[in-house]
Amino acid sequence: MVSDALKGVFRSLRVYHGAQAPKDEMDALYAHFVQPGDLVFDIGAHVGDRISSFRRLDARVVALEPQPLLQRALRLIHGRDRHVFLMPAVAAAQSGAMTLHVNTRNPTVSTLSDAFMVEALDADGWRGQAWDAAITVPAVTLDRLIGAFGPPTFIKIDVEGFEDEVLRGLTQAVPTLSFEFTTIARDVAQRCLTMLAALGPYRFDIALGESQTFTFGRWVSVTEMSQHLEHLPHAANSGDVYAVLAEDA
Repeated sequence: MVSDALKGVFRSLRVYHGAQAPKDEMDALYAHFVQPGDLVFDIGAHVGDRISSFRRLDARVVALEPQPLLQRALRLIHGRDRHVFLMPAVAAAQSGAMTLHVNTRNPTVSTLSDAFMVEALDADGWRGQAWDAAITVPAVTLDRLIGAFGPPTFIKIDVEGFEDEVLRGLTQAVPTLSFEFTTIARDVAQRCLTMLAALGPYRFDIALGESQTFTFGRWVSVTEMSQHLEHLPHAANSGDVYAVLAEDA
């Protein structure tokens, strides 16, 4: 019998690598940030659909994913690619060991954030999610990744309510990046905006869900993005905020 954990991984593979996955749209969006030969950090790689997009754009990728079954899937898909370095770890404010709360039926929402799980308990669209396992995983800062691999052109961060803690481990501006937001954790997104504004003159746009489409079509200020996130309806649920240094906008 296939375990719930394996079923969760198979579901993710179908959703993110299947025929209906918006691969062309994803490539077109990331082409705004990634050129051939660039270095990309994928923080929270899951089943590697973003790795696949970055590789189609001929970028080099350092990908962090701590869940063992997802690591196995990543090794099968990308393990023979010498331009992809897979690391079974998480990114955080400090290096060390952390507890990852695993949702075996829906591994894409596994999280390091206790607050995220609390917010999800009674939230529309999140009821029924269960973080039914916990594992200890190694953590590394973005600064240490930069020290080991060099400065990236783009960082993608998707870690279910822990994005601000990932950014606490970054003390230097990078040209471009994205971080996931959810409407059950708007405070996390607001802290991310504040930290990025302190690092450099960033401008922002946003793509809702898996639309792979920018909402504004222009780069807006931190104030405008902050207000936009605060007023999004709960039903918007999630998406990604994209940031570029002003001189690159």
